[in-house]
Amino acid sequence: MAGAAAESGRELPAFAGSRDPSAPRLAYGYGYSPGSLRELRAREFGRLAGTVYLDHAGATLFSQSQLESFTNDLMENTYGNPHSQNISSKLTYDTVEQVRYRILAHFHTSAEDYTVIFTSGSTAALKLVAEAFPWVSQGPESSGSQFCYLTDSHTSVVGMRNVTMAINVKSTPVRPEDLWSAEERGASVSDPDCQLPHLFCYPAQSNFSGVRYPLSWIEEVKSGRLHPVSTPGKWFVLLDAASYVSTSPLDLSAHQADFVPISFYKIFGFPTGLGALLVHNRAAPLLRKTYFGGGTASAYLAGEDFYIPRPSVAQRFEDGTISFLDVIALKHGFDTLERLTGGMENIKQHTFTLAQYTYVALSSLRYPNGAAVVRIYSDSEFSSPEVQGPIINFNVLDDKGNIIGYSQAGHVCGDNMDLIDGQPTGSVRISFGYMSTLDDVQAFLRFIIDTRLHSSGDRPVPQAHADTGEAGAPSAESQADVTPAVMGRHSLLPQEDALTGSGVWNNSSTTVNAVPVAPPVCDVTRTQQIPSEKAAGVLQGALGPLVVTNLYLYPIKSCAAFEVTRWPVGNQGLLYDRSWMVVNHNGVCLSQKQEPRLCLIQPFIDLQQRIMVIKAKGMEPIEVPLEENSERTQIRQSRVCADRVNTYDCGEKISSWLSTFFGRPCHLIKQSSNFQRNAKKKHGKDQLPGTMATLSLVNEAQYLLINTSSILELHQQLNTSDENGKQELFSVKDLSLRFRANIIINGKRAFEEEKWDEISIGSLHFQVLGPCHRCQMICIDQQTGQRNQHVFQKLSESRETKVNFGMYLMHTSLDLSSPCFLSVGSQVLPVLKENVEGHVLPASEKHQDVTS
Repeated sequence: MAGAAAESGRELPAFAGSRDPSAPRLAYGYGYSPGSLRELRAREFGRLAGTVYLDHAGATLFSQSQLESFTNDLMENTYGNPHSQNISSKLTYDTVEQVRYRILAHFHTSAEDYTVIFTSGSTAALKLVAEAFPWVSQGPESSGSQFCYLTDSHTSVVGMRNVTMAINVKSTPVRPEDLWSAEERGASVSDPDCQLPHLFCYPAQSNFSGVRYPLSWIEEVKSGRLHPVSTPGKWFVLLDAASYVSTSPLDLSAHQADFVPISFYKIFGFPTGLGALLVHNRAAPLLRKTYFGGGTASAYLAGEDFYIPRPSVAQRFEDGTISFLDVIALKHGFDTLERLTGGMENIKQHTFTLAQYTYVALSSLRYPNGAAVVRIYSDSEFSSPEVQGPIINFNVLDDKGNIIGYSQAGHVCGDNMDLIDGQPTGSVRISFGYMSTLDDVQAFLRFIIDTRLHSSGDRPVPQAHADTGEAGAPSAESQADVTPAVMGRHSLLPQEDALTGSGVWNNSSTTVNAVPVAPPVCDVTRTQQIPSEKAAGVLQGALGPLVVTNLYLYPIKSCAAFEVTRWPVGNQGLLYDRSWMVVNHNGVCLSQKQEPRLCLIQPFIDLQQRIMVIKAKGMEPIEVPLEENSERTQIRQSRVCADRVNTYDCGEKISSWLSTFFGRPCHLIKQSSNFQRNAKKKHGKDQLPGTMATLSLVNEAQYLLINTSSILELHQQLNTSDENGKQELFSVKDLSLRFRANIIINGKRAFEEEKWDEISIGSLHFQVLGPCHRCQMICIDQQTGQRNQHVFQKLSESRETKVNFGMYLMHTSLDLSSPCFLSVGSQVLPVLKENVEGHVLPASEKHQDVTS
């Protein structure tokens, strides 16, 4: 096409000359060196060679590295059904939850405000709202709810009216100009006490013309300052964001719509058939669910009308097993998009720059008689990306102003007959994506010029000077008038990118509130006051006092123990215990169940130098600061035992170290110091108002205690001869380490700790929360990383019921105004549970300040 244009002397308008000099400078490309956008196209979208793709509003294209990253993920991990209960299923569940956080972070919000419900696409999300919204039908005692939608809405929005009509709810189409007028008039008189629910739906960006409607309408409608129709009641707003978010950032922290349907393939091309409904948590309780299936029910009876829905909004509305592999693919889409472009703001600038140039060029095309070549359907004049997206909708005209169709008769919209009495039944839409280039635009414009502006006789065709350099990028002259986008992250080699950019990020700042480096010693000789009415329940030990024999902390979750003789106590347990964890490339926590070699990673904490030194066989030691740099730290959300936690990445250096050791991409993350994770109320314990235990990255409780006598009994059972006379030799030290306790005591009787209700250790007082239910992790030798099922099997046989070993503890009435410590050799004073061995303690006398 380019050759034909050159031969006839027809040239394209200048790229730089297409822009209004008074308008703000916009970006073409993503801050790369000249020609690198062209290189990106060749590297990531080589299949486009010889093809001009301009239907990104229909579906944008996935990049090669995005697909490779996802494929490698599937090849390296085993993902099971998230509704099952096994290691593979838990990996899937945790990864899916991480993706939910990533989605919310992409839209500048969090799980505090929004819930992500996965659907098959934005259409299914709209259908869900139509069927679950708390409509009130018209009747003798009520005027009923109103369903209002902008006339420029997508077909799927308009289709909601059939649902409302079936339940006698009025539907009202609202023209954009009418809403503009209503906005100028201001709020009308209404009844502030009326709570009749109404729903207003409008697109953030028209799928037809690309015009963008004000996001400020959300708050104006919800607050009552703007009324789609003059009806008193409470208005909810559905923002159809499917088209808008494909090329622009959406900040839901600033524009809090109640319902936001999206389709992910419009953002990064893959996977298709997956979307989501983002529901604001204030509106979620109003949604009514009728059908239940798959994993949406906590309990039900087949023979009776009994059904209990899942407590989570997402679980209630995600019927059946979600497309979990496709959900996992989203993470790779977000990562790749960020790496290639630097973010949605850059995409917004780039795509609008191309659309603006195309609009100006198309608008300037004239036949020799001065007639326009195209009729563009837009009210924005492409003045700003705030009011216009990268979509151009038009019809081609002949030199008499008649619309050119590909047939000359017809009566059915959607067939190959696109004109009725000279009027179009359709139009042509082109749209741009993040990988679109100036080459694409120029190829399209040359096509229009070559097919419409052919010379007739000696009549010259109007010409414009071309000001372009190499194909795919503006010339040096035109680049001077185009501001390059600045990437939020440096362009990385593929192997470097694999080690970065996992998880969900935001820019929350953090603060540090650490125990002093060398705190004064607290008075450990002071006797803990024990209420006299509990004295009968205090045990001193049959052969002398109980004492702490060993203290361990586990700075990195699932990694090796760090043994100490005296250590500071923080409000979450031993200082720095389980403060870090290793996550995979998806941001999901790794445990020894998936990666046994974690036990070979040995962390050592130096409180004086404020560092953690990490060692492993065959690796050079590496240092990690104990606290984050709050000015530069980016916070991301992770999960521990279904709890959301705020964490930050400890950097590329340690990430590379871990990735080398494990042979796959890994990161080290740390719980943010200003994030508080509250313990769940478990084990039937009560608590006083205003008291709440806080946790680090532990699974259940602040501390785990085990009894040496319990270890010795299991050790004896394990070391007896089997039926073949062969002995399984396990040392006491080996068994102790497998149970990964913080506190080991010299108990006198095996499992006597299970009868305790409270204990005092030195000056500190603890509530006993209950037993630790063991999993297959105790089968892993903590010295070698090798598995042996015999430990779990023998413990299961000996305990007869649940495989319990060790007791959870938490602080009670902890006062950190002066530093305190746990020390080896400290005396342990337990208090028996009620009704144990005849010691009955009045319930009214029990402490009530407990959570697990």
